[in-house]
Amino acid sequence: MKSYIFVFIFPLLAAQCLLAQTKPAQNPVIFADVPDLSMIRVGETYYMSSTTMHLSPGLPIMKSKDLINWQMVGYAYDTLTTVDAMTLNNGKSTYGRGSWASSIRYHQGTYYVTTFAQTSGRTHIYTTKDIEKGPWKAISFKPSYHDHTLFFDDDGRVYLIYGVGKLKMIELNADLSGVKPGTTEQVLIENASLPAGNNIMLQSEGSQLFKVNGKYYLFNIVWPRGGMRTVLIHRADKITGPWEGKLALQDLGVAQGGLIDTPDGQWYAYLFRDYGAVGRIPYLVPVKWEDGWPILGIDGKVPETLNLPASTGLIPNLVHSDEFSRQKGDPALPLVWQWNHNPENSLWSLKARKGYLRLQTGRLDTSFFLARNTLTQRSIGPECSGSTALDVSNLKEGDFAGLCLLQKNYGLLGVKVISGQRQIVMINAGSGKPVEAQRVPLKGNKVYFKAECNFRDKKDVANFFYSLDGKSWNPIGEQLKMSYTLPHFMGYRFGLFNYATQQVGGYADFDYFHIEDKISK
Repeated sequence: MKSYIFVFIFPLLAAQCLLAQTKPAQNPVIFADVPDLSMIRVGETYYMSSTTMHLSPGLPIMKSKDLINWQMVGYAYDTLTTVDAMTLNNGKSTYGRGSWASSIRYHQGTYYVTTFAQTSGRTHIYTTKDIEKGPWKAISFKPSYHDHTLFFDDDGRVYLIYGVGKLKMIELNADLSGVKPGTTEQVLIENASLPAGNNIMLQSEGSQLFKVNGKYYLFNIVWPRGGMRTVLIHRADKITGPWEGKLALQDLGVAQGGLIDTPDGQWYAYLFRDYGAVGRIPYLVPVKWEDGWPILGIDGKVPETLNLPASTGLIPNLVHSDEFSRQKGDPALPLVWQWNHNPENSLWSLKARKGYLRLQTGRLDTSFFLARNTLTQRSIGPECSGSTALDVSNLKEGDFAGLCLLQKNYGLLGVKVISGQRQIVMINAGSGKPVEAQRVPLKGNKVYFKAECNFRDKKDVANFFYSLDGKSWNPIGEQLKMSYTLPHFMGYRFGLFNYATQQVGGYADFDYFHIEDKISK
């Protein structure tokens, strides 16, 4: 009987594998918040950096072998800066700021990733010989060069091109330790927005510079008033100009990025699209060359499918579940996790109770936004759910611990100790102000929480549930209307939190976090 099973199943598996190989990739290539992407290819491997602003660690590095299936390999820094805004001290925060658009480059055996930060007022450059294992060396200097692109020219000189509307260039020292003495900034393009017209809402920014067949190509984004995010390209025979520009792509608001080629000679533009509450999601657009210009899209449009391998999904490479069990040699936290601002490392542990994440309070906080040690990871589209179980037996009066969806208009589902009694509380800040939507008494010590997100067609709603046994789920509160807001400038993230409002020293033990790419119907 076993032989017959093998005979019939083997061709079926072979057919399924063949189907997976021939199925085309889809846009968006990553249905999750990966904004301001910058990309390189080294041999047959692609590396990408992105923006995560106020989160820690920051400046994520991802890799791929096919431009579609990406996995986290590290971060350029653990701590950007320790000013009060980054550590959530003295009532300060840096939501929507921190480090912004990065530039990743490979030059003579060294990887370079650069960024800039209003929070520090500096330009930050990180270097390593091993992009997947590190270590990273950090250099920083003033000022903070906005939306810059790092560029190594063929003559060995190194530049940053940056600015908004009026694009400028500055030369760096050969070791990138700062601006080269005796040099001054040079205006490259007086009005880089001009190819998109004169009625501009968002001036040209997001510079990324490339050199192809001896010519320089400078990519930017611009946003005409009453229109959509648009790709502009300028080209020149010399880096100092003169530059000529053209409108390169205006479809679906897919814009901001640059060029990447494959080992077999195909060209693509990597770009992203604002897609509501899930965040800014990456797209790939085919490129062909005509008369020395890169021509983006298919008849000027962003295609739904691509001549690349299909995605195998974002789980477990960009988000994944965590049982909080660690073997010897395992990292303390998988790379998908980031803290909301710099953590207080003495107040969290995976060792205090085996198989649990412990979040302990160490100070009193007046709001969820100022709470330390909220542990987060991305939500994903078109739909997803995140769930957790926690032991609340050691919470103190006024403590609030549970599961959140983090953005300015957040949702919280947790246990709060009120007058000595544990209460399951759902907070809905979808209106912009936090409102207690429902409160349910909790008699036991363990409770299960779940949040389901629907980003399909920008529906942008979330529902919360609780359970006492992990099997039967009860809806609670009101549906959260999720909104992408500029004060936070980030797609919604799942988070585990615990903070104190009356006394310190309490703690919550989280048994697991599970994420799925589906919701209940």
